[in-house]
This record gives sequence, structure tokens and C-alpha cells, in this order.
Amino acid sequence: MADVSLRGVSKAFGDTQAIDDLTLTIKDGEFVVLLGPTGAGKTTTLRLAAGLERPDSGSIVIDGRDVTALEPAARDVAFVFQQYSLYPHLSVFENLAFPLRSPARNWSDAEIKARVLEVARLVRIDHKLENKSTKLSGGEMQRVAIGRALVRKPAIYLMDEPLSSLDAKLRGDLRLELKRIQAELGSTMLYVTHDQIEAMTMADRIGILSEGRLVQIGTPRQIYTQPANLHVAARLGQPAINLLPADLLPETNAPAGATTIGARTEHLAIEKTANGHADGTVDWVEHLGDQNHLHVTVGDRKLVTLTDPDTPFAKGDRVTIRLREPLFFDGAGNRIAG
Repeated sequence: MADVSLRGVSKAFGDTQAIDDLTLTIKDGEFVVLLGPTGAGKTTTLRLAAGLERPDSGSIVIDGRDVTALEPAARDVAFVFQQYSLYPHLSVFENLAFPLRSPARNWSDAEIKARVLEVARLVRIDHKLENKSTKLSGGEMQRVAIGRALVRKPAIYLMDEPLSSLDAKLRGDLRLELKRIQAELGSTMLYVTHDQIEAMTMADRIGILSEGRLVQIGTPRQIYTQPANLHVAARLGQPAINLLPADLLPETNAPAGATTIGARTEHLAIEKTANGHADGTVDWVEHLGDQNHLHVTVGDRKLVTLTDPDTPFAKGDRVTIRLREPLFFDGAGNRIAG
């Protein structure tokens, strides 16, 4: 494995600036996830690292070697796409073996077989080696696609939303499998997604992209608790962070310059109001089984928070709301550090 650096990289397509002065280093053995909405520049970043696109400016360094001008085959990277991209006429074994049959590798049949079996066990597809890829389920096909990347032992694995086309249960299962595999191999991985759960559960560090710029990078906990601005704050959290005017609730103790309060579930203390002043009214309780979403109207604003499954709240209840060390943002949307 190897460390990978993108240094001041920019890329435009016509009038669209896809990547703008991006500097990012993925350390040897690190799992970095790039998170952002469609159009943020996630896939373009992967394609630049792979050599499928050339930057307009900046450089790309893999394992200490400047590869900016090199073709994809000379970069020692493996790319896993959103779609499986398997060879339908080949068996699972032959799909996994395909990258090893390059004349440049000069591997014997015995060496290829041993490596394919090793990787097939790792991705838990060894019981399907004789099957044609067209006879596999979606989850099995994606395991083969991931295995085909793993079989080569490249410097870095580049993964472009490889789980997005799967159903929720398969995504959850393969998310755990992929993290297990990466940890066992100690592989260097750059993974892009728009799914915050994938980012939070898999990443050593998360990079937040917005309109081609890297807004913030840090551990999942850092990104969640210390977002640089409103854009980053909105990327993580379920339900989404509540963004409220600084003067909406009493006793906010907002610092000077704060115009917006960011309130997650852990920042809110909500109680029924028996008598006297109420801050808001319960609109409805969304029952999710192991937890509930509580929807509350405060003035002309709505907020959503998590509650226990046996919550005492009901539609129409008047409630008192107190804030517990929320996040504060200034007029430009930047977080005011507490």
C-alpha cells in the first residue's frame, strides 16, 4: 500500500469548475471517505487520482512518485465503480483472475488460483467461483467487483459509491464487510459517497466536498461535533441538524455575532408544559420502532429530534425547550468556536 497526495489540483469541464484547488493526502493504510451531494466533485476526484482525467493544474503523487502525467495502467490503482462492470460470459473465478493474467505479471496458473481463492474467501464469495456472473445476486456481484480490485494488491483502492445500487440490508452487510476487509489488509482506500451512514461508520477521516472545494476534513467525530460551517453541519446527523434563528428561544446565551443556532438531538431538552409559557407545540410523533422522531413547531420554525420509543409526547402537546451547548454560526455561516 502507499500514501496518496493531490496537491493544488483543479479541473474544469467547459465553464464548470468541477475541482477547485484541492489538496488532500491519504496516508498509508488509511480509509478516507469523500462526502457530498451530486455535483460536489467526488467522482471527478477519483478519476483524477486514477488517471482517467488529467488536472488543469496541480499534481498527483502516489507512494512518493509524481504520476500526474502517467496513464492509468502505470499508476498502480484499482477502481471499483458504482455499477458492477463484470464480464458476463466469465465465471466468478475468471472475473477475479482476469487482472492477474496480464503478461506484465507473468503469474503461473497455480499462483493465480491461490490468489483468487484467498480473495474469494476474503469477500466471502468462494462458494460461487464456478457460477457465471449473470447468475449472482446484486450483493454477490458487488463482492466479485470488490474482489477483482483486491486481487491485484494495488497502491490504493478508489471506490465510487460501490454500494449505492444495493438495497438497504445489503448495503449494511457489505459496509461492514468492506471495513473488515480494509482493516485486515491494511489497505489505502479513497471512497466517495453521498450516504452519511457509510461515511460515519467506515471512514478514518471524512472529507466534505462542496462545489469542487474541500471544505473540511477530520475524523467522523470531529466533523459531527466541530463542523466548520453550516454546509458541513448539514452533511451529518440523523435527523438533520435543526438550524434556528439565534433569538428564537429564550436563554440561548448566544455569543456575539451569532445569527444561527445549530441544534441536534443532544442539544435539546424538551418537556411538556403543564402551565404557563410554552416554547412550541408537538406537530406529530413519527414512530420508527426503536426510536421516534418528534416534530415540533416553534414560532414559524419546525424542528425534529429523536425521542425514546415510549415517549410521553403526543400531537398537540405544548412543550418547553431548553438548549444544551448547541452550535453557533455567524452571518456568513461559519461556526463560532465555543
